Amino acid sequence: MSTPKNLRKAFPSVLDSAYEQYKRDLIRYKQVAEIMSPNVITIGADATLQEAAVIMGTKHIGSLIVKKYRTPVGIITERDLLTKVLARGKDPIEEKVENMMTFPLVTIGPKSTIKEAAQMMYKKKSRLVVFEGGKLKGIITASNLIRSMPEVPETQIQVDDFMTRTVVTADEQSSITDIVKTMGEEHIGSVIITRNENPYGIFTERDLLSKVLAKGQCLDINASEVASSPLITTPAGNSIHNVAAAMALKHIKRMPVTAEDQALVGVITARDLVEAYAR
Repeated sequence: MSTPKNLRKAFPSVLDSAYEQYKRDLIRYKQVAEIMSPNVITIGADATLQEAAVIMGTKHIGSLIVKKYRTPVGIITERDLLTKVLARGKDPIEEKVENMMTFPLVTIGPKSTIKEAAQMMYKKKSRLVVFEGGKLKGIITASNLIRSMPEVPETQIQVDDFMTRTVVTADEQSSITDIVKTMGEEHIGSVIITRNENPYGIFTERDLLSKVLAKGQCLDINASEVASSPLITTPAGNSIHNVAAAMALKHIKRMPVTAEDQALVGVITARDLVEAYAR
C-alpha cells in the first residue's frame, strides 16, 4: 500500500519501522481489555469544573469518571466543559461536576471485541467505561480504537465519505473567548486558525484544557498564543486506515482534509473513523 506524498512529508516515520511495527501489532488487538486505558482518573461529584479542567489539562486526557460515595456514577468530558459551561458564559469555579456530568455511564465488558466497542461507541456517541464483576477496569476512547483499527475492507473507505465538509476558521488575532463560543454553538471540537487568511494551525478542546485552563490563562488571549502549529493535514481520497495510523503515530484526534490545490475541504476526526469502521 503506497503512502500519499504529503503524508510522506508530514509522517516520515509512517514509511519505516514505526509504521511496520504498528501494522504487526494490530493482530493482537482483539479485545477491549487489550486496548483500553486501565488507569482511570476519577473525580468527586462535588468538585468544581475548574478542578476537573486542571486535572484533565495537566494529565492530557479528555474525561474523568465521576464518583459519588465511591461509586462511579457519570463522566465529565472536555466537551461537557466547553458546551455546558464556557460556551454559555458560566464560571467553571462556581459550577459543580455533578450538575454538568453525563450519565448514566455507557459500559462494556473487557472481553468484548474492538468491533463491538466501535459499534457501541458509534451508537451511544460516548466513551465506553469497562467494568468486570462490578468493578471499574478501564476506559475506551476514540483514540484507543483508532490505535487498534485493523486493515480490513471497511477501513479502506475514503475519508471523504465521513469527514465534516464545513470547515470553521478563525483569525489568529481572535480571542479564545470568541472561539470557545463558536465551538460551543457549532458543537465542534476544533477551529482552524488562519494567518493572513491562510490556514496555519488548529485550536482544539485539548488545547483549551492543557494550554489555557490548566495554566490559569485568561480566555481573552489571542488564538495565536495557544493554537497548535504546524497544521497536519491529509489528502482527500485517503483511506480511514491510513489516517487512523497517522493520527495514532502523531497523537492527534483531528486532521483537516485537503484537495489537490491544498485548499481545505473538510475535517476528519477520530470519532468519524470509529463511525466508518463500525458500520
